[in-house]
Amino acid sequence: MALSSHLEELRRKHHTLSVKVEEAQKSPGTSDYEITDLKKQKLRLKEEIDRLQSA
Repeated sequence: MALSSHLEELRRKHHTLSVKVEEAQKSPGTSDYEITDLKKQKLRLKEEIDRLQSA
């Protein structure tokens, strides 16, 4: 897989997680643990994107 397409896929996943975090924060039935887990996943993707862009 080319680097640019891999980065684009990571960005797409990051955006999807952003939407999920927003929805989870608006939903009263979502636990803090679930929101924290989504945010951690999002952060890991962001760090991977940054690492690949600076390489």
